[in-house]
Amino acid sequence: MDGIHDLGGREGFGPIDADEDEQPFHAPWEARLNGMVRAISRAPDWTIDWFRHCRELIDPVDYLTRPYYDQWMQTYAAMMIVSGLATVDELAGGRATTRADLPPPMTAAGVAAAKARAVRYDRPGAATPAFAVGDAVVARRDGHAGHTRLPAYARGRRGTIAASHGAFVLPDQGALARDAAEPLYTVSFPTSELWAEAAGRRDTVLLDLWQSYLTKA
Repeated sequence: MDGIHDLGGREGFGPIDADEDEQPFHAPWEARLNGMVRAISRAPDWTIDWFRHCRELIDPVDYLTRPYYDQWMQTYAAMMIVSGLATVDELAGGRATTRADLPPPMTAAGVAAAKARAVRYDRPGAATPAFAVGDAVVARRDGHAGHTRLPAYARGRRGTIAASHGAFVLPDQGALARDAAEPLYTVSFPTSELWAEAAGRRDTVLLDLWQSYLTKA
């Protein structure tokens, strides 16, 4: 959806600190939360697109002022409530009073089997590509209230199909628990097409975009 979290970022918040400390965790609770997320028994209706959509629903001021892993905690709490895995009172009190219908924690022996069942999002033969490598395309201007992987800065901009990858689940539909697949392309955009201040430069930006995000130029 269109909001403060846009993939391309928002202007007006100052320069990016390229020298920021790159430690993965800045407090012990962040590492603990990351471990909890990795170990959690996930509900059948949870997908990466659903997680992203829920995170995008955080209020803009809240989104900008919460640390990264604090956003994760808020998002997973909301997902647990929506899926019926926990209640608001249980999360606030820190103690379960009901029993969610989830499988038991994974054993060490089950790790290899779980990796073999890893979710795949490609859907061979699910849809016919409308574009070929070398075709000129324009990213659509319109957005919507749901999840999308089309960054605002590329909308209405002209690019060229650099690669065609076959059909993959469209994130916009994946966030709604729909297994709808579309052809996925890598699109090359000249930086001068994306930003006026890049005029005269020969750099390009490569974006992986789904078919419904594009029209013929």
